[in-house]
Amino acid sequence: MAELPERTPALLRGKLAGLYGFDRDEKAYSALPRDKQEALALLSRRLIQLKLWQSVRSIVNVYGQGGVGMYFSAEPDLELELQGRDDFTRMFARHHDNSGGFLEKDRHRASLHFLYLDPDSGEREWHVHLDFYGPMGSLLSAAQHLYYERWRKFRPDWRIMKPFVPE
Repeated sequence: MAELPERTPALLRGKLAGLYGFDRDEKAYSALPRDKQEALALLSRRLIQLKLWQSVRSIVNVYGQGGVGMYFSAEPDLELELQGRDDFTRMFARHHDNSGGFLEKDRHRASLHFLYLDPDSGEREWHVHLDFYGPMGSLLSAAQHLYYERWRKFRPDWRIMKPFVPE
């Protein structure tokens, strides 16, 4: 059974409880397959680097195959935080099936893409994933993003993304 890495308990405290019906962070983490544990490590590392991890309230789902991303509930100020930053933009971030989003700017690989949905019945639902080619990194990476990730449906797993999210 997998255990939380030494530095991870404080990092995940309270964020995994309830995931897949588990009442404690440690149990939920241990139940995650390796791809989800690795994806969680990449996403948390990237969000910590940008000082956004504290805005993640609780993780609803995480995936590491067919892309690297997670669904989560956020602190109420996440939208204002992203809106006020120079390293994120709303431009081209929204998809047809959500209410809005934000793209990380000036990053060619492993750029963050936040999406949110405002359901009629409740709290905003957030999603964040890593785009292999940063759509706002450069003209070349935008073209690569459109070709590979949008049209060809390329969804790199955690193994492909790992080299682009340094520790």
